[in-house]
Amino acid sequence: MNERASGILLHITSLPSKYGIGDLGPSSYQFVDFLSESNQRCWQVLPLNPTEMTYGNSPYSCPSAFAGNPLLISPELIIDEGYLSKSDIIDPPEFPNDSVDFELASSYKIELLKTAFETNLKSIAQYGDFKKFCLENKQWLDDYCLYISIKSGTTYETWQNFPKDLRDRNSQSLNRWYEKEEHFILYNKFLQYIFFKQWNSLRKYANDQGIRIIGDIPYYVNYDSSDVWANQEIFKLDENKKPEFIAGVPPDYFSETGQLWGNPVYDWSRLKETQYSWWIKRIAHNLSMFDKLRLDHFRGFVSYWEVKAGETTALNGEWIHLNAKAFLDTLFSKFNKSKFIAEDLGLITEDVKDTIKHYNLPGMKILLFAFGDDFPYGDYLPCNINNNCLVYTGTHDNNTVLGWWNEEAGDIEKNRVSEYLKKEINKENINWELIEVAMRSRADTVIIPIQDILSLGASARMNTPSTTSGNWAWKLESLDFLSEFIEKLGVLSKYNDRG
Repeated sequence: MNERASGILLHITSLPSKYGIGDLGPSSYQFVDFLSESNQRCWQVLPLNPTEMTYGNSPYSCPSAFAGNPLLISPELIIDEGYLSKSDIIDPPEFPNDSVDFELASSYKIELLKTAFETNLKSIAQYGDFKKFCLENKQWLDDYCLYISIKSGTTYETWQNFPKDLRDRNSQSLNRWYEKEEHFILYNKFLQYIFFKQWNSLRKYANDQGIRIIGDIPYYVNYDSSDVWANQEIFKLDENKKPEFIAGVPPDYFSETGQLWGNPVYDWSRLKETQYSWWIKRIAHNLSMFDKLRLDHFRGFVSYWEVKAGETTALNGEWIHLNAKAFLDTLFSKFNKSKFIAEDLGLITEDVKDTIKHYNLPGMKILLFAFGDDFPYGDYLPCNINNNCLVYTGTHDNNTVLGWWNEEAGDIEKNRVSEYLKKEINKENINWELIEVAMRSRADTVIIPIQDILSLGASARMNTPSTTSGNWAWKLESLDFLSEFIEKLGVLSKYNDRG
């Protein structure tokens, strides 16, 4: 990352909002102000792609790797932009204060967005910047809107169940569908236009205050997505267009039976024939949105865990080894390496470590992993790390620090924490002691989940891997109480040369 900095991990959906789910409106700008006032220089978010209740509202299991999530569109900003009037949003439902009710938030916001579209229908298609947006994003936008239209207009479970001519993307059939559903397709293009307009404004505001936004790009995409439907040749599918193999990881820190993600795996030989065109386009799109990119599951570029479709756990799989150099040389010939972070958590073999070292990519160090059986020699202990990395107390896949201390750490781990910090550690001070250790570390960049700054327990956890319900819903009730941490964070950052 080349320079010392610190920042906060907080997903957009977790921001407070009167409209059921955190969005790109006033709270986002207030949070940027908080980052600036507290001497923070980074804001890390999770993927901003559309989510679906069918897949647990996970931002890592989306119908598009390119599209933005319409639920993140701000009603207040839509009013400012002239698409709605204040009377349209004066009586929202009674949403939970501390969590996202995705079903209720979706039904409310979709009605607002439909009203905004229908009210402005006659003029939308004539907007010069709307036309420009549609043209610049045509490579993914048309396929995504077609896919959403077919899914919405039918009862098909996935695109594999589309009528064969649509499933196999017969051009005449697609054109007929486009003509028949042009209104609904235009509506979805409008949503994407509004999303990216609001996102770009927020990012500019953050950049103008010296805040860099770190995005997160999942390695895999969902089978039931416009990406797989529109690019079937780059995935391992059978003659019926079903996945032959599915993705996951063997047993690791997070799960004793491994994680069976269910995504289709890539046909890397076919990708190589195309000079990795789809990946290059995807990376370029994300770098147009974010200042830096966390490459989730980086080890997948070196080798990936492939499980035969139909298995119920990830245990019976095998490692498929790739020519990582061919892909990464291509990638870094087009994009600056300084833009990337390698997510290197879990079971990381020497070839993966060698690849990360060869390209001099910053990896991730998690303090919650520093006090296990490899103490005091483990890779995650601050005294054992170098500067070219990012240190986290935890990530969205971990318990909060307080939740870990209260519910997961045993006496041995707790004693190791006290031994390392040379003081008595308890539930009252564990959060900020680890934050201070992270700030003092040699790591170029420190990222702290907002839950740990607020000393929140397990109820504020964002995600528990290998579970399918109860995730991604945690939400801040207010940003007002963050003011008490401005000075404390600011001093920590300044004294550790991160401000």
